[in-house]
Amino acid sequence: QVQLVESGGGLVQAGGSLRLSCAASGRTFSGYVMGWFRQAPGKEREFVAAITWTGDILYYTGSVKGRFTISRHNAENTVYLQMNSLKPEDTAVYYCAVQEPTTGEYEFWGRGTQVTVSS
Repeated sequence: QVQLVESGGGLVQAGGSLRLSCAASGRTFSGYVMGWFRQAPGKEREFVAAITWTGDILYYTGSVKGRFTISRHNAENTVYLQMNSLKPEDTAVYYCAVQEPTTGEYEFWGRGTQVTVSS
């Protein structure tokens, strides 16, 4: 079965950086979009960023543009989220997800990794 495991979360001060990783396994992910979502306390899950298989198209939510960078290493089925200039409002559980290419739905999810940004 498909499994996604996030890592790299932690506690950082505002203005600091973290690099999240998501290792996917269970199938060949050729053509699959991979993305990051986050959920803060009391809020709905929010899209953060996504990247196509070839890495030629990147998507970011407006609040992270210019600060976060998504990338992937297809040979190891890993997607990364480099987070710079972190703000307290970035505090959330971050989830990795894989989009099924025929439906466009994010069907596979990791368990999440906590990111806490202190002021």
